[in-house]
Amino acid sequence: MSDQSPPQSPQPIFDPNAEHQQKPKLRKVRGMPVPVNGPDGKQMVMIGITDAQQVSSKMIVTHPAFQGVLPLMDGSRDIDQIIAEVGKGLERPMLEQLIAQLDDAGLVFGPNYEAMLAQMHADFDEADLLPPGVSAQFAEHLVPQQDGVEMSTEDRRAKAPDALRSAMDQWIEAALKDAENPSFDTLPKAIVAPHVDYIRGWMNYANVYGRMRVVDRPDRIIILGTNHFGMASGVCGCDKGYESPLGVCEVDTDVIDALKTALGTENAAKLFENRYDHENEHSIELHIPWIQHIFGFDDAGKAPKVFGALIHDPVVNEGKSYDGKGLDLDPFVEALTKVLDTLPGTTLVISSADLSHAGPAFGDPESLAGDTPEDNERRAKIAAHDQEMLALVVERRMDDLIGSMSWQQNPTRWCSVGNLTATVRAVNPERVELLNYAAAMDPQGTTLVSSAAMAMY
Repeated sequence: MSDQSPPQSPQPIFDPNAEHQQKPKLRKVRGMPVPVNGPDGKQMVMIGITDAQQVSSKMIVTHPAFQGVLPLMDGSRDIDQIIAEVGKGLERPMLEQLIAQLDDAGLVFGPNYEAMLAQMHADFDEADLLPPGVSAQFAEHLVPQQDGVEMSTEDRRAKAPDALRSAMDQWIEAALKDAENPSFDTLPKAIVAPHVDYIRGWMNYANVYGRMRVVDRPDRIIILGTNHFGMASGVCGCDKGYESPLGVCEVDTDVIDALKTALGTENAAKLFENRYDHENEHSIELHIPWIQHIFGFDDAGKAPKVFGALIHDPVVNEGKSYDGKGLDLDPFVEALTKVLDTLPGTTLVISSADLSHAGPAFGDPESLAGDTPEDNERRAKIAAHDQEMLALVVERRMDDLIGSMSWQQNPTRWCSVGNLTATVRAVNPERVELLNYAAAMDPQGTTLVSSAAMAMY
């Protein structure tokens, strides 16, 4: 065995002739703490910088002191101006090295980022299906080691579908074992289920999907999700089918054609302009295995066809697109309503909705863990707000939901007001039933995410 270390990737080199490095313009990024071992062997916390829009998969790890430098990289300042504004010992070689790293990772606007984006778009347009992402990772994680021997990637992937099906059945049994009505009598017009990961959200996934095991299979399914990472400023449709560890859901081209007709040429173009946002979006993908497991595959081996769309937040600009250039909520809902009324057969609409996002990880000053009266009060306040807002959904008062969230400035960061609103308005239910509410929090109380299971008739 060789005792040589693997070759290290060369450090990116700053290019003084590159205008985009001389006046760097940082893209939308996320920062996260990254513990590392310092030169003295003691652990220290650095900051990891990643792409908020997931075009680039690279992370740049740098000193926390650069947090004050990053906002100045807005394309209006050159390096000397940034250094002059920051002061505090910031030296030009340090900043040049950081800029070179950010450029190499595609985190500043420039040729590297443009090449990454072009490749992502090309890969997206070449494929008929979006490949599984988080659902496949989770399913493979469920496969246990055999006799303490690490399984090959191929064997793990082969066993993942059965492991995921088994987990879903166990979650359904646990969620509905004491339920008064463990099955729906008929297929709802729409359901609400989470898009948080299965570990934190299984109770609400199972509460609603488990009740559909005996209802008639829908002819098609429309999933309205949340746009977490993408570039669209309004409603964003997808023209692809979806693959999961359990199989394939083909795209419903009838829905797409009907929507395009109802929207008209200009709005139809807006709907699909940023279709690439779906490449790494989990809020639709996480429902695909549940759809396939509950409704199964027909004699031709086909699962129900699916159309997915991501809905922006109507609290921000009263339902209009954020910049006035994207597809507004109202014309999309009007078109979707026409599609639901005119297409033959049955359609199930899924509102893929998470609710509150609270704790220090989301910007709150205090941890939500602990058993003091103050700790309990903080958690109770979040739950009370959720219940108050959910009551508006049950009562189908979506204008009041948007107004209340706007007036309160969405204090617990509900992320799915858009798809909840679109679902209720499009299907126009006579009755909305809240089946279950739950919140999941990490032991340190840094992240709390709540969700609900609902049915609309």
